[in-house]
Amino acid sequence: MSDGGGAPPPRLNRRQLLRTGAVAAGGVALGVAAREATVAEAASPAAPAIVPFRGVHQAGVATSPQAYAAFVAYDLRGGVDREALVRLMRIWTDDIERLSQGRPGLSDTEPELALAKARLTVTLGLGPGVFDAARLPDRKPSWLAPLPAFGIDRLEEQWSGGDLLLQVCADDELTVSHAVRVLTKEARTFTSVRWVQRGFRQSSPTAGAGGSTRNLMGQVDGTRNPDADTESSLFWIGDRSQQWFGPQPSWLTGGTSLVVRRIAMELDTWDELDRTGREQAVGRRLDNGAPLTGMREKDEPDLEALNDLGLEVIEPFAHIRRARSDDPRERFLRRPYNYDEAPPKGQLSSSGLVFATYQADVDKQYVPIQRRLDELDLLNKWTTPIGSAVFAVPPGCQRGEFLAQSLLG
Repeated sequence: MSDGGGAPPPRLNRRQLLRTGAVAAGGVALGVAAREATVAEAASPAAPAIVPFRGVHQAGVATSPQAYAAFVAYDLRGGVDREALVRLMRIWTDDIERLSQGRPGLSDTEPELALAKARLTVTLGLGPGVFDAARLPDRKPSWLAPLPAFGIDRLEEQWSGGDLLLQVCADDELTVSHAVRVLTKEARTFTSVRWVQRGFRQSSPTAGAGGSTRNLMGQVDGTRNPDADTESSLFWIGDRSQQWFGPQPSWLTGGTSLVVRRIAMELDTWDELDRTGREQAVGRRLDNGAPLTGMREKDEPDLEALNDLGLEVIEPFAHIRRARSDDPRERFLRRPYNYDEAPPKGQLSSSGLVFATYQADVDKQYVPIQRRLDELDLLNKWTTPIGSAVFAVPPGCQRGEFLAQSLLG
């Protein structure tokens, strides 16, 4: 956490009114309602779909991935305590609900930008610093800590850590940017921005019904994601997941964990590798994502198959082999986004993945897989983790509740 110094400023009057219910009867509400009516006149009759904000789980986890994302990590200012965190959560809850419905926030200075709903979701993550600030160390899950050091890591502070995280996703990049600005402005008395990572991916209609997408190395990604209907215990925390992974704090029921890794890709040297070499490094065909021993993307790889020379078809160092486990619990929900930024002088590209994963237990799902990849994954020659952060994702909130109420309320 940053050393802001001193107690946070007193709450804003409009938020105080909101929390006491007085806005509904006051002139502020009338002004907001009038503005919303004016703004709504410009709305397209064919409005994009709305992803419900309220529910047992937060939106943006099992939601079909949108085309654009921004991951924004914040540091808490000095003096922010549990009471201040509750105020911030109330503010964010109100604004996120409004924005996801295509309505401007109460202090939105560009209300027209809120019209494009574009399947907007905002997902809240809590870093270790929240539990220190709220003086609730006994409620922190055991896995909520920096990941173990891996030999391939070249982590940079500018992409790592954070006390709070907002994952903002939508099918319109302008919608994402507007939501980030609104929510960041609302939090400035409580937080400072630590880092922002923006990304893009094929949207669901472009990628197809299977949910897989392609990264900038041309690989099909997301093939073995858990099914949200039948395998959700791999990422949602509940009775079933705790039977598999052990007990979790009760306030996390309905929540999950989030790992965000920034992975730089050496595309300039990847380009020099022929197609056969690329497929051997991954263990899958590039054209359709099928394992080298199969024909279709969803085919199970035959890790025992040998070629005519008696050598393994899927090499010992292939990514697909290193990522797999005999333990069915060692899987997690991947929700990655590509980034492609201005390259440093003398280079052709600065590209990679904002690799976001959701799992019920970081230590028992994410870490074992990452250790195997760290030991012997040929893709390590072209990929380097340069950022890393871990967050606890609270459950969703029902009407009348605020985000993280199960922890802070």
